[in-house]
Amino acid sequence: MTNKGVDIAPADGKLGILLVGLGAVSTTFVAGVEAVRLGISQPVGSLTQMGTIRLGKRTEGRVPHIKDLVPLASLEDIVFGAWDIFSDNAFEAAKKAGVLERDLLDQVAEPLSSLRPMPAVFEQNYVKRLHGENVKSGKNKMELAEQLIEDIAKFKSDKGCDRLVMVWAASTEIFLEESDVHLTIEAFEKGLYDSHPAIAPSMIYAYAAIRSGVPFANGAPNLSVDIPALTTLAEDSGVPICGKDFKTGQTLMKTILAPGLKARMLGLDGWYSTNILGNRDGEVLDDPENFKTKEESKLSVLEHILQPEVYPELYDDFSHVVRINYYPPRGDNKEGWDNIDIFGWLGYKMQIKIDFLCRDSILAAPLALDLALFLDLAQRAGMRGIQEWLSFYFKAPQTAPGLYPEHDLFIQLMKLKNTLRHMAGEDLITHLGLEYYD
Repeated sequence: MTNKGVDIAPADGKLGILLVGLGAVSTTFVAGVEAVRLGISQPVGSLTQMGTIRLGKRTEGRVPHIKDLVPLASLEDIVFGAWDIFSDNAFEAAKKAGVLERDLLDQVAEPLSSLRPMPAVFEQNYVKRLHGENVKSGKNKMELAEQLIEDIAKFKSDKGCDRLVMVWAASTEIFLEESDVHLTIEAFEKGLYDSHPAIAPSMIYAYAAIRSGVPFANGAPNLSVDIPALTTLAEDSGVPICGKDFKTGQTLMKTILAPGLKARMLGLDGWYSTNILGNRDGEVLDDPENFKTKEESKLSVLEHILQPEVYPELYDDFSHVVRINYYPPRGDNKEGWDNIDIFGWLGYKMQIKIDFLCRDSILAAPLALDLALFLDLAQRAGMRGIQEWLSFYFKAPQTAPGLYPEHDLFIQLMKLKNTLRHMAGEDLITHLGLEYYD
């Protein structure tokens, strides 16, 4: 497909989606795709499957589905693979996750049962609350990376895949800051041989993916692929990458509501957020070191949207508190509660209360699907390195060095759709609208 200089290779053959982690999010994702393929459900929440895009003037009435505008891989051509520290197949794992009803799972039991996880790269120090037996061993982290590279090649060959993408859907690791070992690929690879403690398992997966020419999406707040060594390697290798941390429940609400407050020039005194959840994610985040990683991701949103340095009278020194409480009875049924103290005309105080009883994995599954399909599209279009146009899907979007991230959901959506218009050779839409009144 060639339009205005954009050359997109066709989505021929099978697309393998490799999932790191076969827990609640991944099994909900896989089961959902299988249910849609069988025609027993709809892909609600997926922009690639249900979203439309306006082309040209409003008067032209051209509003195709996104999947009809750009050549995305078909759901019928997707093949799944996974790694996990537990040996349960996807059907067993989905039953334990408790997200989907048994009646639905039984209808997709055959393909789920056939998805068995490969042994995972895992080290207890990075996720202390989990203990699994399906784990790789090696003399150093480079050897573990090489085992992943072998897994990738074998999966592609065995399944007859033409292209692959990898999505991190595993647990949040302990908080790590960028250090010297992360700055260059030479330092990073030496660190792999030395089993450097600042190289977490998620980084090993990202390295193996990029070395294999496989696009990588980071669905957790881990540092992972967001380090100079790997962003440069991805750029040089022609591999698209994006992250980090799926934007699902409470943060999704923030990126919807905060732009509205700023648009109306309403002030903010404080935003208190707490979460109750009882799934594996909640158990992991009950550890302070892992919560620190998530907290950094969730706290960054409001500051970037509200721009207190630009609007000090409205947003200077507002209080922003985030809490996550592990409460096993809730399982995957997370409750996100927000108390928002705002002020309006003449400084008069007002409050907003949000109680979002959401299903974390139900919200995350369509994001994983969209990211896999869009990353595959990006690679076939010759796009490489950080894909900032996919910020729409993340709490802490990756950007070019020195560039602040855009968190406003509506600006993110405009950027995503204009990128698709550009790829398809269509005019970008600015919403200026003067042509209707000339």
